[in-house]
Amino acid sequence: MVSPSESRRAVVIEDDPDIRGLLVRVLVKQGFDVTQAGAGLAGVEEVRRVQPDLVTLDLNLPDLDGLEVCKLLREFSDAFIVMLTARADELDKLTGLDNGADEYLSKPFSPRELQSRINALFRRRPSAAADSAARSELQRATEVQKSLLPQENIQVEGYDVAGVFRPSRNVGGDFYDWYQTPDGLHLTFADAMGKGMGAALIAATVRAVMRSTGLRHDLDTAFRAASKAIAADLDSSNSFVTLFHARLDAASGTVSYVDAGHGLALHVQSGGTVHRLPSGGPPVGAWPGTEWPQSALDLLPGDSLVVVSDGVLDVFDSVEDFTDAVLRATHHQESAQAASTAILALAPAATAEDDVTVVVVRRLPQEAAA
Repeated sequence: MVSPSESRRAVVIEDDPDIRGLLVRVLVKQGFDVTQAGAGLAGVEEVRRVQPDLVTLDLNLPDLDGLEVCKLLREFSDAFIVMLTARADELDKLTGLDNGADEYLSKPFSPRELQSRINALFRRRPSAAADSAARSELQRATEVQKSLLPQENIQVEGYDVAGVFRPSRNVGGDFYDWYQTPDGLHLTFADAMGKGMGAALIAATVRAVMRSTGLRHDLDTAFRAASKAIAADLDSSNSFVTLFHARLDAASGTVSYVDAGHGLALHVQSGGTVHRLPSGGPPVGAWPGTEWPQSALDLLPGDSLVVVSDGVLDVFDSVEDFTDAVLRATHHQESAQAASTAILALAPAATAEDDVTVVVVRRLPQEAAA
């Protein structure tokens, strides 16, 4: 018998009410909390809502073919999928498995066989205790990651600054950090290699080190010292981190920056053109002894500095398509927050495999800054 702490969830997607009722009874007997749907689209939404461990899926549904439903589910769910169908053709079976199904049963089926197939599937999965521990670690990693984000809004005269962050299901090492200075602001944007708590702790180290060098007036010297300190920790964990660090002089609009393997910072100009800032070298920790050159750009009134994570880049087939999409999402937006939100929307949460992070630093047009 399954204990309450090991409760599992299942969704039955089946248009025949008699078969649907039988499936529900079989699964309840096996300890599942079961919900049901009589059509494909309703089933997809139910799986999205419940986030079950198991889905039984009829191939012949009134609105969508079961194969198409299976493909949609695999875009956001890692539940076991058992296909049930009256089609006995081998090609149908292979097509179902190719589309993401884990098991395939032909109707009429034996409830005992269904139970055995389900038990076999779950023997492949870690125990509930191990799964619970893994989820707890991911939750702690998410909390660590969110704690690295700046807690205060930044107010720099003549500028509009905003950032957004959305973690993936796996939790990576993305973070951004900013703080105000007498001359303008300092901005750090980083992505530590890996997933889970390890990546979150590396990100925490990077944030602390970068903040500790903030009082050094020379950016080259500050970044050199920071990269050496970070590299020592990265070497022991066999990891690396991409890093973009910038300092804004608000009076002149000059942004001095160092890009260590990030390569996803863009200068969006008020006239509707965009220039991707080149990376100045490999990620920190990739090769010992690396030094990164300092570069600079001038933000004119109406221009924006846009920095994004590779969770946005992954959506597009090419860097050119990505750059054009960021330009369209940013240009003519009324605020940095609106631009950040529009860029975030380029990588929908249902399909994004990685963290998505965006920062926009916009110099206000002269009439708005006046």
